[in-house]
Order: sequence, then structure tokens, then C-alpha cells
Amino acid sequence: MRIGIICPSEIALRRFLPALSKFEEVEKIYVSYASKKEWTGSQNENSDEYEKIQEREKQRAEEFKSKYNAEVIEGYNNLLDKKLIDAVYIPLPPALHYKWARKALKNGIHTLTEKPSTTNLKDTKELVKLAKEKNLALHENYMFIYHSQIKKISEVINNKEIGEVRLIRIDFGFPLREQNDFRYKKELGGGALLDCGGYTLKYANYLLNGDAKVISANAGYKKGFEVEMYASGTLSNKKGEIVQVSFGMDNDYRCNIEVWGSKGTLKSNRILTAPDGFEPSYTITKNSIIQEFKMHSDDAFYKSISKFFECINDKQKRISNYEEIINQEKLVNDFAKLSGIKLKGIK
Repeated sequence: MRIGIICPSEIALRRFLPALSKFEEVEKIYVSYASKKEWTGSQNENSDEYEKIQEREKQRAEEFKSKYNAEVIEGYNNLLDKKLIDAVYIPLPPALHYKWARKALKNGIHTLTEKPSTTNLKDTKELVKLAKEKNLALHENYMFIYHSQIKKISEVINNKEIGEVRLIRIDFGFPLREQNDFRYKKELGGGALLDCGGYTLKYANYLLNGDAKVISANAGYKKGFEVEMYASGTLSNKKGEIVQVSFGMDNDYRCNIEVWGSKGTLKSNRILTAPDGFEPSYTITKNSIIQEFKMHSDDAFYKSISKFFECINDKQKRISNYEEIINQEKLVNDFAKLSGIKLKGIK
């Protein structure tokens, strides 16, 4: 299999390529950096600024070449148009996912996008429709959901080790980054909901057995920023089970799950961001007595790529994955509507 990467991003170098290198079926890797009209989708990009962007991307692409023997291609279109690849990974800012995923699928290329698949439900449905028509895999890289700790936490809950569940909380937030970060730019698909919020909704739906509905949502803003910076909400299923979520990009760092039961409370951190090699743990508190339990390390990125490859080779898994992607975008869409967040993107 020949794999292409659109944009030599930090996550592609730090997480995607180390995981990809474990697959023997990968024959060749290509990485492309943006031509003048491709970085933001604008034909009027300031020349000096573009040259700085291109030079930075070229330097990073050379690192991909030296470490993983990737062939460097100038221009995303050149990577997709020359029939060089069988599959593509798109770690661009969210608002650019639709444009390049659509082009890849039209060209018969299996497509793995970083989360979220797109910035709105309409665009995601169009990508899924196109993937179905072309019999292609489309996968959204919420890799945390494949980590073994997710299954273990559910086993503890389902085995009633803390009794009957009364409430579940998922929190994910981190401090401010540099002012020019794409997360703070509306035109690039910025905002807390499409960034850290999607993780919490994905996990909430998993815990609610795929039957989650957003029943309340609120968003907060910060002076000087054009996107929502933090938010919270509540999801429920037909059984009346409840998950509260909270997330933000101007927060003290948290990445936790707390499950409050009738007989005890379970807590675990790094639940959404455990890197390869990290050994997670959870605690159970009963009547002020705290017990800590270790869990196994895992490579969630490797497992997400494995799921992508399975979808390439198995039609039924492709179809199931389409449904997962649509359901996730529906939750994001519903949260946006209830909270007043205006989802926007570049086509």
C-alpha cells in the first residue's frame, strides 16, 4: 500500500508515522507541502507570509524524508492527481478536511482525516455519500476510542464494581496556546467544540451505548477571540442515563473521567490522550478508602490506522464506520445548535 500525507504536520511526524511504520504492508510513503494557493484555500495569500509558510513546511517535510524515507511532493493537488497513492492521511486544520477529503475520494483514494471529519453535518454527509459511491474507506481519527483503557473502564462500570451509576463526568481542557494557533481562527474551523469538545461527545456516546442525545449545552467566549473558548453540556440516552461533559481551550489542564456510583467513585486521567507507552491507571474510592489500579499501555494511533485498513478491506466495516462518523457529526451539530455556536468552514 502507498500512503500519502497532506501537510507535514506535527502530529503526523510525532504520532502517525511511528504507528504507520509498524505496518509491513506499507510499501511507500509520500508527504506533500502546500503550493501557494493551497494553505488556506485563498488565491490572494500574502506572498511574503506564504513564503514563510512554505519554507517551514519544506523543512518539516525533509524531516519526514530523513526519518521515514518519505518522498516529498510540492502541492497537495500533485499528490492526489498523479495516482501515486492508494490512501491518504489529512492532518490539516478542520475547515480544510472537506476540500481535500472530497478531492481524494473523487480520485479513488481511501481517506483518513484527523478529527473532526469536517466542520458541519452537511459536508460530512456528502463525504460519506461519496465514499459509499466509490466503495472507499473514510475514517475519522478519534484514536483514543481504540485504547484498551476505554474498554477496561467500561468493564469496571458494567461489572457494578462501584454499584449503580448515578452520574458520569468527562472533562477535557488545556491552557492557551500561541495567539496564531488555528484553533482560534473561525475560518480554519477553530473553536473548543470542534477541537477538544468532539472527544468528550465521542466518549459520552460510547458510554451511553451509541444512543446519546444532547439535552443541554452552553458555550463561553473570551475577549479578543472569535471562537468559543469553553463549553459544557449534558447527554442522555433512552434509558435516562446521564453524561456531563466540559471542555475548553483556556483552562487548567484536565483530561478526566469520573463515574459516581451508589457504592463508590471511579476516576481516571489522561483518558482521551494517553500516548504510546503510557501506563494509565484508575482509582476507586469507597467510604474514603482509595484503591489504585494500573492498566496496560497501548498504541491507540496504531489501532486507529488498523481500523482504517480494515475498512479498506472489508465492506461491512466500511459501512459501519460511515454510520459512526455521521452519528458523531450529528452530536457535534446538535451541541452547536443548543449552545448557539455557529459552525463554519472553508470549502
